[in-house]
Amino acid sequence: MSHTSDQTTHFVLVHGACHGAWCWFKLKPLLEAAGHRVSTFDLAASGTNTKVIQQVATLTDYSRPLLEFMTTVSPDEKVVLVGHSLGGMNIALAMEKFPEKVSVAVFLTAFMPDTDHYPSYVLDKYNQITPTEAWMDTQFLPYNPEFESETSMFFGPKFLSSKLYQLCSDEDRELGKTLIRPSSLFMKDLKNAQHFTKGGFGSVRRVYVVCDQDKGIKPEFQQWMIDNNVVEEVKELKHVDHMPMLCDPKQLSVCLLDIDI
Repeated sequence: MSHTSDQTTHFVLVHGACHGAWCWFKLKPLLEAAGHRVSTFDLAASGTNTKVIQQVATLTDYSRPLLEFMTTVSPDEKVVLVGHSLGGMNIALAMEKFPEKVSVAVFLTAFMPDTDHYPSYVLDKYNQITPTEAWMDTQFLPYNPEFESETSMFFGPKFLSSKLYQLCSDEDRELGKTLIRPSSLFMKDLKNAQHFTKGGFGSVRRVYVVCDQDKGIKPEFQQWMIDNNVVEEVKELKHVDHMPMLCDPKQLSVCLLDIDI
């Protein structure tokens, strides 16, 4: 264990697209039982947040609850950011704006940008190698058909069951189908957004957690992102799908507690 018993770590868990703070409900008590602080919240238009995705124009708007939370972290405290899936883009923004408040950033089978390319680079690559039919019954709809707008994304029940939750229990799959909400990849915004910088995002220690049975973001693509932007440490979870916090929260908690803070 890299944690001594008297050392409390503050984990900030950031959910992925279409999900909300609810997806951490199994992991949070495990980390707290080990004596650590855990913060979770809904990003804009997610979980119980009152906005709808059509009111959320940019990744920054979508990340607002995380960024507001980061302003409340005291200057002498450092948190561990954990971003799942699209949540990797949210924690990248927080790292860029508050690098001095983050001891380590954990990309949990997450999209991980770099400082060399424009922010949408890894998402563009992902879309290039993902054939349309791979999205199955996921719905993509323009916010506003009248003019060029962002596109919302809503995972279909088939996609969710076979690509994201295939190793989860029936109960977890049902929970997911019930609670997910439309989200967005913010491709229009990210194509024009400023690069992440070496002094901000690039200055924070990064760990990547690979999920070996992920069919949503496949292990080969996870590895491509690691090769594209080398991290301090790579950890691998075995026999887990895209939702490790649901399908094997115990293994994930052990993994997070083992990270050098």
